[in-house]
Formats: sequence, structure tokens, C-alpha cells
Amino acid sequence: MAPMALARSGCLLVAFVVLASAGCSSDHTATASPQKGAPPAIKPRDVRVVPAKELKVVRTVSVNGTLNAEEQVVLSLKVTGRLANLAVDLGSRVHRGQVIARLDPVDFNLRVDQAQAALHQARARLGLMPDGTDDRVAVERTAVVRQAKAQLDDAVLTRERTEKLSQQDLVARAQLDTAVAAEQVAEARYHDALEEARNRQAILAQRRSELDMARQALTDTVLLAPADGIIRERRAGVGEYLIAGTPVATLVRVHPIRLALAIPERAAVSVHVGQDVMVTVEGDPTTYRGRVVRLSPSIQEQNRTLTIEAEVPNERGVLRPGSFAKAEIVMGTDQPAVFVPTSSIVVFAGIEKVLSVKDGRSLEKRVTTGRKEKDQVEIVEGITAGEPVIVEPGNLVGGQPVAIVSQ
Repeated sequence: MAPMALARSGCLLVAFVVLASAGCSSDHTATASPQKGAPPAIKPRDVRVVPAKELKVVRTVSVNGTLNAEEQVVLSLKVTGRLANLAVDLGSRVHRGQVIARLDPVDFNLRVDQAQAALHQARARLGLMPDGTDDRVAVERTAVVRQAKAQLDDAVLTRERTEKLSQQDLVARAQLDTAVAAEQVAEARYHDALEEARNRQAILAQRRSELDMARQALTDTVLLAPADGIIRERRAGVGEYLIAGTPVATLVRVHPIRLALAIPERAAVSVHVGQDVMVTVEGDPTTYRGRVVRLSPSIQEQNRTLTIEAEVPNERGVLRPGSFAKAEIVMGTDQPAVFVPTSSIVVFAGIEKVLSVKDGRSLEKRVTTGRKEKDQVEIVEGITAGEPVIVEPGNLVGGQPVAIVSQ
């Protein structure tokens, strides 16, 4: 019995060893075989790449502004009278020297006639022809002075004769005293005549001035346009009695027209008088060219901007004062700038970026864009000329495998 039990135990041991070996062999095989459900390798995405280009461009700064009239003048008459004619209305185009309005001239013509008559009278009192234009006259040759001079000469001769006779005791002393007194009176009258003649000369000059003033007042009954422009407002009516200085119409001068701009402080250092300004207004496809003419001496502390003014030619009056305008100030020409296709720009949450390629994967680069030229956009900051950028990246994100394909 003992040998049989020993044999069974040996058989069981051999069977256990075989099963254990089989189990070890099974585990090794499972480890070496591929695992089911593993993710497949990502296939690279085909992309088209172009290099960023460096182009020569005109460097500008874009700002918004307001168009203002070169001048705005309230037209009024210098004299008082009744408005007889008003030749303009709202929107009328006028030229320098054109008649705007007229007062009734009847009263002014009468004042001219009155001043003319007074002048003739003053000339006649000085012995001049009434209708003459030369008011020069020698005081000694006036009638009043010559008469006084003759009386003085006679008094002098009388005094001299009486004095001789008195020395010979042929006349009384009282007669000599009378002759001396008569001479003194004649001399005083002569000096008075001189003063009277000078006074008449002054009156003549006054009458001449009064005539000139009356004629000027008659001229001032006609209101003329001081400059080329457009009537913005009509402020009086025909038949209205106007006091001197009463507004008749408002004239705006629109050629050239002024453009007021506020330049950011960072660009103010590059703005100079004489630089070109390209101006556009809403609803008008035309680009108007002007130039910078005035610069403020200081920066506005509230908004850190520099106020400048440009002048834009406006012969046809197309640009209207008060309009909102967009302007580009030309800072320099032939300036190098980097451009990429517009389709390569990706915008997300207000952030602009482009996708480049590095080591077979896409690479995001944040950029700052500038002007747009047809299908190209300027890159102010972010990439340099020659760097590759992906055209039309779509939903491609940074880090994805990519394969560059030929165009």
C-alpha cells in the first residue's frame, strides 16, 4: 500500500508542475500580443504655406475728425436804412464782390447833394471855383485878408503923414493919437482876417470830408460778399428797416475747408506741417487730398492727443462743414512693412493670430495687424518677413501634425 500511495503523490506533483508551466506560458503570450482598443496614430493634415512678404508702403496714421468752414461771417450793413433788395437765399453760392443786399438809396443821395452844396459854399468863401477839386489857396490872397491888408496899409500911411505934420506943429497932438489908434485897429483887423481865412480853410476841409462821408454812406448801402462762399442763413427780409450792424445773412467760406484732427500722443512726434492728408467722408467714394497746416503747441491732458488742422481743397463745395471725416496722415513713403494673406489671419475672442509650421506641427503666433491692401494685411508685430504662415487654416489649432503641400 505504501508504494502505491507514493506513486499517486508523484503523479499529482508532476501534473501540478505541468499546469503551472502552462499557466506561465499563457501569461507571456498575452503580454506580447497587441492590446485591443488602443487609439490609432493621428494623420498629418495637409496645409498650404506661404512666406510673409516685405513690401514698400506709404506709412500713415488713421484718425477721425470734423470738417469746419474756413471762415464763417455774419454779413451786415454799416448804415441804417430800409432793405430794398436781397439777392441771396439759403444755399446761394456767391463770389467775392458780389452784391448781397441793397438799402433804399434816396435819403443817402439827398445827403450827398447837401454835402456837395456846403462844399461849394465853403470854396466860394475862399474865392475858389465851386466845382473845382483843388482846395489849396494862399491865405494872403483871400479877399478878406487883402481887404484888411489894404486898410492896414492905409492906416500906416496916415499915421506916418500925421506924425510928420505933428513934428512941424501943423496938426494937433490929438490928431496924431487918432492916427496911431487907427493903425492899431487896422493891424488887429488884419490879423483877425488871417484867422478868418484859416478858419474858412478848415471849414472847406470839413465840408470836403462831409461830402466824402456822405458818398461813403451811399456806397455802404450796397452789401458786397467779402469772399467766395455759400450762404448758410438768410436773416433779414426785403422792406425791413435795419439798424446799422443788423445781421442780413451768414456766409461760410468752404474753400479750402478745414479738417480738425486729434492725433494720439504716440504718433504726434511724427506729424509735421506740410504732410499730405488723405480724406474720405461717408457716402462719397472719392478720396480728397489735403495737407497739414497748423499744429497745437501742447498735448491735451484729458485724452493725450495733439490737435492739428489740415486744409482740403473744396472748389466745388462737395465737402460740407460739420461732416464727419476719416483721414490718413502720410508719415513717410517707401517704408518696409510685412504682409500676409488676409485668409491666414485667425481671430478668436478679439485676439488676432496666424499659424506657422515648425518640426511638422502647427505653431500659433499672436500678431498685431495694420492696414489692409486688397487680399493682403499688414503685420505690425508678431512675425518677420520670410516666416511661413498657413493659408486658410480653418479650425486648425497649434500643435497639430501638418504636412505642407505644394500650391
